[in-house]
Amino acid sequence: MIKFLGTYQVIPSLPEKLEKLRYLAYNLHWSWNQDTQSLFRRLDKELWEETHHNPVRMLGKVSQERLEEVADDDGFVSHLNRAYNSLEVYLNEQTWYEKNNGKVKNFSVLYFSAEFGLTECLQTYSGGLGVLAGDHLKSASDLGIPLIGIGLLYKEGYFQQYLTSDGWQQERYEINDFENLPMKLVLNEENKPLMLSVDFPGRPVYFQVWKIQIGRNPLYLLDTNVQENAPQDRKITETLYGGNNETRIQQEIILGIGGIRTAHELGIKHVVCHMNEGHSAFLSLERMRTLIKTFGLSFHEAMQVGFYSNIFTTHTPVPAGIDVFSLELVEKYFGKYYREELGINENDFYSLGTITKEKQPTVFNMAHLAMNTAGFINGVSRLHSVVSRKMWASGYQNIPFNEIPIDYVTNGVHTRSHLSKEMEDLFKQYLGEAWIHNPANNDIWERIDKIPDEELWRTHERRRERLVSFARRRLIQQVKSRGGSLQELQQAAEVLNPNALTIGFARRFATYKRATLIFRDIERLADILNNPEFPVQIIIAGKAHPQDDQGKSLIQEVFQMANEEQFKRKIVFIENYDMNVARYLVEGCDIWLNNPRRPLEASGTSGMKIIANGGLNLSVLDGWWDEGFSPQVGWKIGNGEEYSDLDYQDEVEARTLYNTLEKEIIPTFYNRDEDKLPRNWISMMKSSIRTLTPFFSTSRMVKEYYEKFYESSWKKREALRGKDWGLAKEIASWKNHVNNNWHQIRIVSVSDTKIKDVFVGKSYNVSAEIFLGDLSPEDVDVQIYYGLTDKQSDPSNNSSVVMKASSKKQTEDRIYKYSGSIPCSESGLHGWTIRILPNHPLMIHPYELGKVYWAQK
Repeated sequence: MIKFLGTYQVIPSLPEKLEKLRYLAYNLHWSWNQDTQSLFRRLDKELWEETHHNPVRMLGKVSQERLEEVADDDGFVSHLNRAYNSLEVYLNEQTWYEKNNGKVKNFSVLYFSAEFGLTECLQTYSGGLGVLAGDHLKSASDLGIPLIGIGLLYKEGYFQQYLTSDGWQQERYEINDFENLPMKLVLNEENKPLMLSVDFPGRPVYFQVWKIQIGRNPLYLLDTNVQENAPQDRKITETLYGGNNETRIQQEIILGIGGIRTAHELGIKHVVCHMNEGHSAFLSLERMRTLIKTFGLSFHEAMQVGFYSNIFTTHTPVPAGIDVFSLELVEKYFGKYYREELGINENDFYSLGTITKEKQPTVFNMAHLAMNTAGFINGVSRLHSVVSRKMWASGYQNIPFNEIPIDYVTNGVHTRSHLSKEMEDLFKQYLGEAWIHNPANNDIWERIDKIPDEELWRTHERRRERLVSFARRRLIQQVKSRGGSLQELQQAAEVLNPNALTIGFARRFATYKRATLIFRDIERLADILNNPEFPVQIIIAGKAHPQDDQGKSLIQEVFQMANEEQFKRKIVFIENYDMNVARYLVEGCDIWLNNPRRPLEASGTSGMKIIANGGLNLSVLDGWWDEGFSPQVGWKIGNGEEYSDLDYQDEVEARTLYNTLEKEIIPTFYNRDEDKLPRNWISMMKSSIRTLTPFFSTSRMVKEYYEKFYESSWKKREALRGKDWGLAKEIASWKNHVNNNWHQIRIVSVSDTKIKDVFVGKSYNVSAEIFLGDLSPEDVDVQIYYGLTDKQSDPSNNSSVVMKASSKKQTEDRIYKYSGSIPCSESGLHGWTIRILPNHPLMIHPYELGKVYWAQK
């Protein structure tokens, strides 16, 4: 390859009247503002599609003649000014955060994620995790929460999918032209690209920083493809989830350590850090290193500061979904770092990579690193928090299952990012615009009944027609790319029926998602789809990981099924699933099908995107649907059962799926009155929109993160840093003191109410004499733990009350007398015991030290 001597940047030459277009293009507010998107589409509709909805690239390609033409078009200029003013109002209006907190100084959240799904022209995502991260940033902007995204910028992004003539997935990687995307290089004071580095074995690795503006908030993406690096290091950020395990640890070092260094270089201080999955968990080490080097704190003091201001969100329900590195690989990259920068030994360092403290670690687990260094841990649905506690129960021994400190915040979606223009216009007409500013407000969505049934139905039908048209166009492209015959092209142009009940299934082709469950009984499925009176059709899309041959086999099976004569016009597989394909699907499908093996779907968000568009869900009671389902808003597959015989499970749930389609869904859809409206179906559409839209929204979700975690962790960090980090030093010393003296605790004697029959409404009294050794009553909580004996196996039925230290029996013996009363509110045989827990006012939960003393008989 010929090397250039120098580079220069060519930028669009916009007439003065159109300069606002450039300003609009570089703020992703346009990605959820339909009017601004209409403006770019109005400039050149074909170019808008050709550039994959990329306004920056579009402005660089549109002809100068066209620019001059629209500059003289008063209607276009008026539209431009309206879009510009809309963005200015958005950026300057008072936000939810300001109304509730004022303008708080020195508060910001750093939100780390390996991928961000923002819009289809930015290939910085692979699937649901990234789209959720993008929606998180958008809602944080809407709410005015000062949240800053940190991620990696991939030269090739995630792969582009195409299928061979026999349906086998192939991968193609396209080079991203960063200069023609809605992002800008961050420059230093000398107006040159900001260049930072992290130390790798025997060399520094440099990276530059790109900024994407998302409404009010920035996203910074780190890029190692710079001339200062050796060729192999330039490729570190080449591909999302590509390469081998060493590539992965390199990426995660850049993300975690490089991300913190970027924040410091940009002057972002007093921060809370939110790890969206464990990929970025090395950030906790860098936060500690910075405190050690800058303020002279010890490792354990610095660890407390990070612990109380780090949040970790896990998205996986299985250990296989977690990044795990060999100790040899970690030693290669961190041996010098932990010895010289953190000042700790091998045992202390590697214990950070496991939550099972009684065993020597054999691998370094990134989720465990996050859990050990973050005081706030959460799953992404109510059910997922239970699954996570089961998965990690070994790290919380002697702790009642329901008290394992893994909380949950159920996922949501950014409503406007996934809502059709037609439906948005309908909402504005009948609900006003309050839902735009507060999409999580239940009262606003109660007005959904104001929309006439006919208008809601016709709007949805138009979107289904557009989906069918889109599917035909894509299928024609797919047939052409495979060198298909003229007959195949003609058939592609005639697939699907714009009036038929349309089922959508689109997601990552992992085996647990069971994409082929609906094909288990081919004859029965054929009868359902080919009923001339009540036609049904299925549109399927999704990618398998490049190394997942099982997932690829499922895609091949779907592809071959769709090409069988009896299904040719009824089943379509759309290749290269991305945010654009997803948009057409969620805006136009009647039913969204989701049938994972419970409980392997941590949350899932694709089904949430169909809600505000008027679609209904048919799903296994897993992830979010376990919370969202009711018979008024959709359908369920099964009753939440979990099976050990997977083949039997597939048989039972496939049969349930067919029965639900035949007996409930299809009759409801095709039951029309004289005006040809499916009134019962429309009633369910309205119930779904009214009930589910406000809750399964990232507006609700991000507020919940703020109220549960962000605000509390920031306040704790502020308290810790006061008086030269005095409280950080105190809590580290206190934890060390408790750890060193916990073994001294023993219960000397216990006594209780002698009367065994106690009436409801009375109390049962318990007292105890407890030896605390070198600990004091202020260091512990002594509790009576009690519950019904016939429900003893389920700790969620048990309760606890704190006992009070009434006196010290003998000063020299260090024995304290405690007493407490159990409220008797329910009849039956109850049992009780005593437990002792560490106690400090700063603690998030009493299990931070992993210490609990249970009374023994």
